[in-house]
Amino acid sequence: MAESIELLLDPQIRMFVIGPIVLITLLVGFGRHYLMSSMAPKKSELVQVMEAQALMRSRTIAANGKFLNREAFEMRRQYFVSSSDPDSGFFKRKKRDVPPPNPMQDPSQMNNMMMGSMTNMIPMVVIAGIINSVFSGFVMIKVPFPLTLRYKPMLQRGIQLTTLSSSWVSSASFYFICVFGLRGVLSLVLGPNNDSDSMRAMQGQMMGQGMGQPQDPGKAFTAASNELEIVKHKWELSTAERKFLSSSDQKSKDT
Repeated sequence: MAESIELLLDPQIRMFVIGPIVLITLLVGFGRHYLMSSMAPKKSELVQVMEAQALMRSRTIAANGKFLNREAFEMRRQYFVSSSDPDSGFFKRKKRDVPPPNPMQDPSQMNNMMMGSMTNMIPMVVIAGIINSVFSGFVMIKVPFPLTLRYKPMLQRGIQLTTLSSSWVSSASFYFICVFGLRGVLSLVLGPNNDSDSMRAMQGQMMGQGMGQPQDPGKAFTAASNELEIVKHKWELSTAERKFLSSSDQKSKDT
């Protein structure tokens, strides 16, 4: 009987409770992004970016070179791997046999990781405490599907009512829903590789702690050059006009 009781929420909750929580979550995400950007090392990583872009371009040529004619494909392949002068190709000229330094052995990198963990955890804990104290006891929204009693501790933090349906969400739980739910909005505004996602940042740091030595760019260049050398080119568009005309003739016969 108690589960079927419908609550009538004050319309001002939407303006004075839901709005501020969503705005605070967005502002914290923007602040975390710009703070992490300002704490990032300022030295240029132009060499690493150039190497990554060259490897990506060579893989694209090897995979999609069939849509280029032979002259265009060979011109691009000769830029990376020259058949006349093997030492004049891009992969030979820019090859580095020394791998980049391991970030786990750099004290400055470890300091940046520690500061990143603090900037991820401290704002979330502080804002959650403020919201739990200022907006304590508010029922915010109701999910459009029924839930079992196991979800009450997760969705109704700060509200101890056994007769309240499990579909209602409290203010504290709504904040954590906004933290995870507004990732898409922050990605649209700040870009896909932004620093506002605390969960992604912590996951990246945990994965970074388990990493070994970074990949040797010299080995990556050797593998990419070998891949380009063995690719056999076949232009897929050489018979495109013939296929188009045959399909048109077939359609005209059918009609």
